[in-house]
Amino acid sequence: MNLESQKVTLQKSAEETFNFLSDIKNFENLMPENISKFEVLGEDKFLFALKGMPEIVLKKKEAVEYSKIVLGAAGGKIDFSLTGHINSIDTNTSEVHLVFNGEFNAMMAMMIKGPISKFIDTLAVNMPKAV
Repeated sequence: MNLESQKVTLQKSAEETFNFLSDIKNFENLMPENISKFEVLGEDKFLFALKGMPEIVLKKKEAVEYSKIVLGAAGGKIDFSLTGHINSIDTNTSEVHLVFNGEFNAMMAMMIKGPISKFIDTLAVNMPKAV
């Protein structure tokens, strides 16, 4: 399953945007209002839970300076990744596009497609205010 957020334009350089997303503590500022738990578990790992959903642990898996951050499932039964693609528009402007990728059976995909689409769009929409 491959889901994409809308692209958002930030009034920050690609370097500033990359540095913000590289610090996993900052993801708390991007979370939807219905978050029930957020906990930093280490320099590159955090746990979060949305009301009515199980806890999810994300770990920073890859970072390509100023252009890409990849977070992935850290343990658990489902394997997925959330990639932030950062494009520099000019020295003070960048664009971010989030892509969720995961392997799920048809039943699970049907159940989670809507909530995950809404979740990644919320992360993207909250970026201009938080970065």
